[in-house]
Amino acid sequence: MRIDIITVLPEMLESPLNHSIVKRAQQKGLAEIHVHNLRNFSDDKHRRVDDYSFSKGAGMVMAIQPIEKAIE
Repeated sequence: MRIDIITVLPEMLESPLNHSIVKRAQQKGLAEIHVHNLRNFSDDKHRRVDDYSFSKGAGMVMAIQPIEKAIE
C-alpha cells in the first residue's frame, strides 16, 4: 500500500513514521510511505502556501494552487 502525505512540516513526521508498527509495515513491504513538503509545490518566491481569508475574520487559509500541484 502506498501512502502519500502532503504537509508543511515534513520533519515532524520523520520520527513517528520510523517507529513501532508503521516501521515494521514498511520493513515488510506492506506500506510505502512518502512525505511531501507542500512548500515545494508553491510558485511563490517565498514558497508560501497560505493566503488571507476573504472574510473579515482573523487567520489564514491554505492556498489551493500548491495543493492542486501536489495532488497532480
